[in-house]
Amino acid sequence: MESKTFSIVTCSYQQGRYLEATIRSVLDQKYANLEYIVFDGGSSDESVEILRRYDDAIAYWHSASDAGQTDALANGIDRATGELIGWLCSDDLLLPGALHAVAKFFDEHPDVQAVYGDALWIGAQGEFLRSKKEIEFNRFIFHYDHNYIPQPSMFWRRQLYDRVGGLNRKFNLAMDADLWDRFSQVTQIAHLPQYLSCMRYYPEQKTRSLRAQGAREDEEIRARSSLARYTPMQPMFRGLARLQRRLSRFVIGAYFDRVPPHLIDDLRRYRIMGEQP
Repeated sequence: MESKTFSIVTCSYQQGRYLEATIRSVLDQKYANLEYIVFDGGSSDESVEILRRYDDAIAYWHSASDAGQTDALANGIDRATGELIGWLCSDDLLLPGALHAVAKFFDEHPDVQAVYGDALWIGAQGEFLRSKKEIEFNRFIFHYDHNYIPQPSMFWRRQLYDRVGGLNRKFNLAMDADLWDRFSQVTQIAHLPQYLSCMRYYPEQKTRSLRAQGAREDEEIRARSSLARYTPMQPMFRGLARLQRRLSRFVIGAYFDRVPPHLIDDLRRYRIMGEQP
C-alpha cells in the first residue's frame, strides 16, 4: 500500500481532443492514495462531457471561466490535500508507474523536497518523437540556457510549495520556471533518471505560439540571478551555460539514449485518432 498521498492537478481549456487520454494516463497509475483534480476554464467543446464520464474517478472537477492557466493551476493546487503534488496539462501524459516510482523515491530520500524525472516528446496524435533524458539540476544552466526540467515530470512536497508561496499568477508561460527557481533558492532539486511523462509537441501549443512572451518572462526570472548585474557578460554566461548543458547531456548519453520499447508500446493506448483540427 502506498505510504504517501498524491495530488495531481490538471488544467484545461478547449482541449477535449486530448483531455481523455490525459485523464486515463492518471487513473491508469492505479495509485490508491490519489487525489485527482481537474480545473477546466469553461470549455465549449467535448471537455465537460468527458469529465462527466469520469465523475466517479476524479476527486473534484470544475468547469467555469477563470483568469487563465496559472490561475486554474493555483486554484487546483490550493484545493489539493496530498503530501506530494504535481500538475499535468491536458495535452500531456503520465507514463505507467510514474507515481509509484516518485513516491518510492520520496520514501527513500526523506530530505528531498522536489524531484523531476525524464520525459518523452510525443506528437499531436500521441506518436513518439524523441526522448528528453535530462541532467542533474544546475541553477547556472537553468538560468542562462533554459528551463530544461520537464514540467509534467516534476513533483514536490506540499510543505515546499507552501514555503515559497506557491505559483505566481502574473506569469502566463513561465509559471513553472518561476516556481522551480524559487524551489531552488531554499532546497536542492533532485533528479530521478527515469521516464515519467510525455510532453506533446504541436504547432498550436501555447509555449510555441506565444514564444516572445515566454522569452520576456524568462528574462524576468533570469534577472533574479546573482550574476544578472554583470550585464555586458550576459552573452558569455549564456554561451557557457549552453556548452555546459550539451557536454553534460553528452556524458550521460542523452543524445543517443534508447527508450525502452515497452514505453513506446504503452503509448498506443493513448493514441489520438484522426487529424488535428
